[in-house]
Amino acid sequence: KKDSTNSSKPPSSDGPAAARRLKPARCRGRRKPGGQKGHPGSYRALEPLERVDQVVPVLPADCRHCGQPLPQQIEQAETRGEVHRYQVTELPPLRAHITEYQCHKVACPHCRQATRAELPAEVQSSLFGPRLAGLIAYLTVGLRIPRRGVEQLLATALGIEISVGSTQKLIEESSEALAATCQELERQLPKEPVLNSDETGWRSMGERRWLWALVASSFVFFTVASSRSSQVLIHLLGTVFPGILCSDRFGAYLKYHKGRAQFCWAHLKRDLLGIQEFARTTDAERFCRDALALTARLFRLWHRFRGGGLERTELILKSIPLQKRFFRLCEQHLDSGDNEVRVLATAMFQHCDRLFAFIEYPGVEPTNNSVERTLRHAVIWRKISFGNQSAKGEVATARLLTVARTCVMQRRNALEFLCDSVSRHRAAQPSLSLLQR
Repeated sequence: KKDSTNSSKPPSSDGPAAARRLKPARCRGRRKPGGQKGHPGSYRALEPLERVDQVVPVLPADCRHCGQPLPQQIEQAETRGEVHRYQVTELPPLRAHITEYQCHKVACPHCRQATRAELPAEVQSSLFGPRLAGLIAYLTVGLRIPRRGVEQLLATALGIEISVGSTQKLIEESSEALAATCQELERQLPKEPVLNSDETGWRSMGERRWLWALVASSFVFFTVASSRSSQVLIHLLGTVFPGILCSDRFGAYLKYHKGRAQFCWAHLKRDLLGIQEFARTTDAERFCRDALALTARLFRLWHRFRGGGLERTELILKSIPLQKRFFRLCEQHLDSGDNEVRVLATAMFQHCDRLFAFIEYPGVEPTNNSVERTLRHAVIWRKISFGNQSAKGEVATARLLTVARTCVMQRRNALEFLCDSVSRHRAAQPSLSLLQR
């Protein structure tokens, strides 16, 4: 009966038949949905005049006061006051731009032998331009549209007839164009002071794989691995990671990282709620009640700090009594008769220092939500695409997800980045960088 609200099961496992989630009683009936009274509201801002393609002056036909006709030419009219601007955004007729290269065969005036001109190097590799290649990659990974959907969209909207095979070839070319960009991010991973890490299941050629995601302060890195073990972390971060690794309590992270770490409080809270909801002993009820109360107090302090109401030194001082109470609560339940309580209390007791790193170190969050949100996009794509069918597909998946989600984090235009990368790749120019120095 456990679901994503009271265990570590992902929300996608709940399914449409899952029981309706009930909001806490204190939140019911407090306010109506939608914008609240006093909400400043949002509206579409006017584009600057230099961005406007066409200006249409609109003049009144006759005077509202005396009924006499008014001039209908803006040059003849005497205007007063500030003009009322109203903009309508529309798409121009969409039509693919086709360039034909005609390679002539020219005769030499000396030897009379003919020589055929060669195609420019940047167009020899494909029948489709770099912007189209970047668009197909963006539609696939950025918007999660299946290959058949991309094929239909291009034919309907742009009049471009393209096969699924050509679509896949352009996606693989985009992957090759991003190779150096992603390798640069991979080399940067061990140097990051804080990393959030998580993994999810993947499929490749009908076999089980794991999609790993690591989130740094300014970029995201994905990789598809054949295992979920600590060897993946050793390959990516080296034998020892000097920074702070934020994760859940999965064994691979415990085996790999012996230094400073931060365990996810969201996972811990769900475990406590699960034990509390299905508690059969008084010991379980008391342990979960006290632990959840301490968690609420700790996060009230954290939200005050995030809101600017506390300094870091004040946060540390005020959290020390709560940390001691957590430690004492876990110590009291190490020999609990309830198996679930004993296991969770032992884990919290042994790794108590990994629960409070966010209190002391800047850049560390108490939850693993940053990487969970990053993986959510990939999980939805997995459910649509059913994984990969080749080793090249695995690499392309990791690279395209890395670039797409990093551009989102950095507020960059992912489509333009993909198009520019393919263009540079075809012209044998240096790759673009996603590192923010």
